[in-house]
Amino acid sequence: MCAVFLLAGACAITTFPANAGDPAFPELKTRTVQAFERYVKLTDARNEAELKGGTGLLWVDSLPEGQRPEAYAALKHGEVKVQKLETRDNGALIPCAGGLIHHWAGVVFIPGAKLDDVLSTLEDYDRHSVYYTPDVERSKIESRTGDNFLVFLRFHRHKVITVVLNTEHEVQYFRDAPGKAHSRSSAVRIAEVENAGRADEREKTPGDDDGFLWRMETWWRMEEGDGGVYVQSEVASLTRSIPTGLGWMIGPFVTDIPKETLTFTLEATRRAVENGRAKH
Repeated sequence: MCAVFLLAGACAITTFPANAGDPAFPELKTRTVQAFERYVKLTDARNEAELKGGTGLLWVDSLPEGQRPEAYAALKHGEVKVQKLETRDNGALIPCAGGLIHHWAGVVFIPGAKLDDVLSTLEDYDRHSVYYTPDVERSKIESRTGDNFLVFLRFHRHKVITVVLNTEHEVQYFRDAPGKAHSRSSAVRIAEVENAGRADEREKTPGDDDGFLWRMETWWRMEEGDGGVYVQSEVASLTRSIPTGLGWMIGPFVTDIPKETLTFTLEATRRAVENGRAKH
């Protein structure tokens, strides 16, 4: 895993005023968390079924037969293919009162790479602040037991406003077969940082903040093929809903950032893997 609500940056965090009836600091409600947890549980089940099947592991494989060759050709020419996803409960939408669920998957192809090249880059969390700069400002492995990691990542992102987050992630890697692997990551702590970089910097109480990122779950898949490695990242995140009158400020951040940062993450992963191979 490298975290995929990546945040890249500019100046100091902006705290915004509320319109009448719209709290400046939206409280994360229990029902909102429960809705997201239900969403993640169903998404986990779908991922596990696909991995157990062992074929068609990339989202582009689900495209109509006539569109697949074009998608693979685009990947081999360096494009990142991204798709918005939606998990349903027996065909029904999963309502999330008080929050927005963002769900995207993206694929990149890294020519000439081997699976171990990709895994060594993704697992090198102490250098994620180098690989994913400027989106990851700080990074370190807090603990590791075999293929299980606890990592710290500080995200920094500017889009109309600037947001800085201190986050911790539990990550587990799995070797599925020769040339195939996947990982599962959960953000176990997300704290918004106020006055980032100043002497009076402080963390806001998780869930009692501006709500730019309340939860994040990530699924990675890696598969060797066609003389390289296909890398897929799937991310589901939970943010505040957009209050009336503040769409101009909050809307671009919470709706555009998940797709943009997923694309950046995959491009940066390819670059890091290629740079690492060039040094050997």
